[in-house]
Amino acid sequence: MRQVVLDTETTGLDVGKGHRIVEIGCVELIERRRSGREFHRYLNPERATDAGAYAVTGLSDDFLRDKPKFREVADDFLAFVDGAELIIHNAAFDLGFLNQELNLLGRQDQRLQERCQVLDTLAMARKISGPEKLAGCPVQKAWRRILAPHPARCVAGCEPAH
Repeated sequence: MRQVVLDTETTGLDVGKGHRIVEIGCVELIERRRSGREFHRYLNPERATDAGAYAVTGLSDDFLRDKPKFREVADDFLAFVDGAELIIHNAAFDLGFLNQELNLLGRQDQRLQERCQVLDTLAMARKISGPEKLAGCPVQKAWRRILAPHPARCVAGCEPAH
């Protein structure tokens, strides 16, 4: 079984307001073990990052200015994730941004949920614990433990718990 744990960082919270992806991080799992393959890119979002997003990611507009644009990495990204089961915490958020990036390239027919199965760990956590008890849910605790060393780094967010 091939799975890809995926996370993104963005310029803001609302894709509908033109916010864009600034970082994509993926870790491949084969039979639920790290394969050693990763996909990680910082991206030039072609717009300014909101102060709130900068506070979370630490990725400044100056740092991102010389990074590739999504259109320059789209084919490599799609090749990396194609056919895998994607494991995403809050999949609606990440998929919304990734699909919008594909839409901007005229690739509406390549929506990720049509290329890959998607497992949303936030939905799992809510199902297990209910929204009112989410902070104590084992799935939520595992994600916080994974993210703790690098709270805003994508690839760190994609590493499976040990």
